[in-house]
Amino acid sequence: MPRQILVPVAHGCEEIEAVTIINTLRRAGAQVSVAACTSDGNLEIEASRGIKLVADKHIEACLNKNFHLIALPGGMPGAANLRDNPHLTELLKDQQRFQRWYAAICASSAVVLAHHSLLDNVRATCYPTFFDQLEGALPQPENPVVIDQKNRVITAQGPGCAMSFSFALVDAVYGKDAYRPIAKQMLADWAL
Repeated sequence: MPRQILVPVAHGCEEIEAVTIINTLRRAGAQVSVAACTSDGNLEIEASRGIKLVADKHIEACLNKNFHLIALPGGMPGAANLRDNPHLTELLKDQQRFQRWYAAICASSAVVLAHHSLLDNVRATCYPTFFDQLEGALPQPENPVVIDQKNRVITAQGPGCAMSFSFALVDAVYGKDAYRPIAKQMLADWAL
């Protein structure tokens, strides 16, 4: 059965992270909904390096739905734009309340999750220049990807970790080592 995954995107998000998350989870068989967090209701966003991405729906269409996982790409000002979207904040707080997985990479760990107290007493990491903003978290600066199994939170440091982060997301929703056949298919044997 496909797992329901939400990947919110906003102007200024990091495209390597967004596309790697979406692509890897779809390869695993997940039903990935890409939701635009834009104030004008537009589905097209311009990512941090000028690449345009088109979402499947607007974030408002995702309210009152259950997701196995919500995974946030980072990038600036993308993370700040995600942080400031009240609909996304509501969805993330529901994930925490109902003990469902949520994840963030790069700036989004600090700028979104820590800002909304979603990393309190959670082992986490983020892009190095944002470590001082991991308020309430148990920072793990030595680890590029951190999986807090107890709290159902996965965080990672940045674009270079996007593939490993995405494989951790696959394992979170499909079970331990579920990422292995996808890693082989993608010639990412280094991750095995």
